[in-house]
Amino acid sequence: MTNIVVTGRIPHPGIERLGTVGSVWAWDDDEPIPTDVRNAHLAHADVAVTLLTDRVDDAFLDAAPQLRMVANVAVGYNNIDVAACQRRNVIVTNTPGVLTDATADLAMALVLMSTRRLGEGERLIRSGAAWQWGMFMMLGRGLQGRQLGIVGMGGIGVALARRARSFGMTIAYHNRSAVNADVANELGATRHELRQLLATSDVVSLNCPYSPETHHLIDADALQSMRSDAFLINTARGPIVDEAALVAALRNGAIAGAGLDVFEHEPTVHPDLLQLDNVVLVPHLGSATVETRTAMAMLAADNVVAVVNGGAPLTPVG
Repeated sequence: MTNIVVTGRIPHPGIERLGTVGSVWAWDDDEPIPTDVRNAHLAHADVAVTLLTDRVDDAFLDAAPQLRMVANVAVGYNNIDVAACQRRNVIVTNTPGVLTDATADLAMALVLMSTRRLGEGERLIRSGAAWQWGMFMMLGRGLQGRQLGIVGMGGIGVALARRARSFGMTIAYHNRSAVNADVANELGATRHELRQLLATSDVVSLNCPYSPETHHLIDADALQSMRSDAFLINTARGPIVDEAALVAALRNGAIAGAGLDVFEHEPTVHPDLLQLDNVVLVPHLGSATVETRTAMAMLAADNVVAVVNGGAPLTPVG
């Protein structure tokens, strides 16, 4: 019997699917699993189903001597030491694709909230402060004819570009390689070097993976390259942005505003961000729909089923 340990709460259909190929123990609480509890169950685990809040490193793997697979319920896998897993012949999988639309929807929502000052407006109403409609009250920026610069033109970047086009935006992108010509033609998308994209875009959206190469990709110099009336959107990973530099740029008017779904030291948020009206802050909700989180759990489970049944993983990492 295959012993499967699920280190965090996931939608029940995923648990049911895992149960078709093994004995499943799952931590069923929204609070993080205590390390001693986790390690006690990992001691006999053949498969671990993990969340992005789990750090799968040598300490994790030392606690699981018979482990042969880690199925991460996330598209990103910077929480996993893939090299350490490979040294121990542990298969690693992730859940790409199924969260594309939900994350692109959230990114577009942040574009709208930032440029139209919706968070600021809601805070005004909730504060109970007196207000009256006026011609110049809380003026925002329209999107028609504005350039959206996408850093990382993968599936989510392309999905966001399609949404932005419906709002009348033009598309520029920065990517290691050019996108498919048909996609570029469909979107009217032009490829830019990063500094060119930052300097010319009205809105910059980060949709690239996190890696040592993209750590603090958006630092003080990058923010100074942006237009003073531009907005930064991040639905990728928090450490892509130097959060202290972003605070300074928002304060001194180097950029007009930002919309953040992820944070450099998540779940901690830079305290100065909380004091600024020109930034929208939401708690890592990119994939937070019932349908998407269920699909993520099912893809992770399907990876496990495939491997346990002797097949190849569906979405391997590394």
